[in-house]
Amino acid sequence: MADTKKPGKSKPQKAAVVGGGVIGGGWVARLVQNGVDVCIFDPDPEAERKIAAVMENADRAIGKLTMAPLPVRGSMVFASSIADAVSDAELIIEAVPERLDVKQAVYAEIEAAAPRDALISSSTSGIMPTDLQDGMMHPGRLLVGHPFNPVYLLPLVELVGGKTTDPDTITRAAACFASIGMHPLPIRKEIEAFVADRFLEAVWREALWLVKDGIATTAEIDDAIRFGFGLRWAQMGLFETYRVAGGEAGMAHFIAQFGPCLKWPWTKLMDVPELTDDLVKTISDQSDAQSGIHSIRELERIRDTNLVAIMQALKANDWGAGKTLADWETALYDAVPARTETAIDQPLETMRQQVPSAWTDYNGHMNEARYLDCFSMATDAVMRWVGVDADYLAAGNSFFTVETHIRHLDEVVAGTQIFATSQILQGTGKKMQLFHHLYAVVPNGPDRLLATGEHMLIHVDMTTRSSCLPGDAVASRLIEITEAHARLPRPDGAGSAIG
Repeated sequence: MADTKKPGKSKPQKAAVVGGGVIGGGWVARLVQNGVDVCIFDPDPEAERKIAAVMENADRAIGKLTMAPLPVRGSMVFASSIADAVSDAELIIEAVPERLDVKQAVYAEIEAAAPRDALISSSTSGIMPTDLQDGMMHPGRLLVGHPFNPVYLLPLVELVGGKTTDPDTITRAAACFASIGMHPLPIRKEIEAFVADRFLEAVWREALWLVKDGIATTAEIDDAIRFGFGLRWAQMGLFETYRVAGGEAGMAHFIAQFGPCLKWPWTKLMDVPELTDDLVKTISDQSDAQSGIHSIRELERIRDTNLVAIMQALKANDWGAGKTLADWETALYDAVPARTETAIDQPLETMRQQVPSAWTDYNGHMNEARYLDCFSMATDAVMRWVGVDADYLAAGNSFFTVETHIRHLDEVVAGTQIFATSQILQGTGKKMQLFHHLYAVVPNGPDRLLATGEHMLIHVDMTTRSSCLPGDAVASRLIEITEAHARLPRPDGAGSAIG
């Protein structure tokens, strides 16, 4: 099987999402943010409003999660039928209610209209894919791609094949999901509820007993998780956590010490409390007391903000979900030159995206630090243009910025499409001098100049932290673009502050 843990180059251009609930809406957001055109079918008359609310939260979160240059957003349209939604889709996400008969009826409509080679991925939380495939004309292309809420932030997607799923389907799906920043996890054997939800069900069952028996409230149980083992699980999981708990003797010592406890009657793991009206009311009342001061949308935003902070912290240590985030960002940076058709005898287009609401200040305008962020993206894109890619960086070579001058010329608000162009003024020896222009797109009018940025960079050996000459291929490419740009008019303001 191909490597499923690094972003691949198998991102679909068009996808369909059938079912626009919490999970379906999350899929739409992740796909659209990654530049995939999405067609949605959901008979709920409120579907457009609900997905718009999910998109608002997703855009807020992604603006905080990464400064990497996102691709041009994919389109989002609503279809009047399943057939219209899937007619030209490469990836079809099924996210309808957890009823086997409903899902099978949806697959019948999908197969009647979808391209023969389209992947069909069910978001079911526990139905066996073999059961899902029953009655399909081409069952080999169906798999379970089980994500976790919020889909636009959490990277895990469990991949489960049924008895007639083609092995290539799993491989293709893994590459597809990795290309949109996810961590695909192929499950070795088909089993109900797969892997992650089996743990969640066990914890949930035990929590129900603790509430029923009056031992703990919903808030106290949540505190036990979020202030304790939940923090460990977020970055080490279960077995690695217990390996550390075993001390220097490791896992074998931990099992020898605590294994016998598993036979003690500590839990009611296989017994389920009867969900009587009284128990349901007790849980509901406690949950209202715990969280009722916040709306569901407020709780989603609080959750997303905390998840972003945790993933950013893990990224700093190149660990767990943070490593998946870093891999996705690297792929986004490396994709910038491939997304533009600008010839090198013109300024290079080096970033383009909408201004996220998270980038704005109390006046509703993009704050000044984000102007520098935009020019940082543009500088990174130029580095990719000249060959400073992930492999070059991994070898210990890069350009470091040593001087910056920004002119703030105009304001811009959230939702505006912005882009940057870049010109190389100097590119010989150890130095690279760049001049960026940042523009706002004005529909049916000339683009509006927002700022200029001039930057001096020095090539550095990152192992010694000292300056050095770039590699031959990078030096040659840099000279080629510099000579082409030397024939362009010198930008207004260039050299006025850079030494």
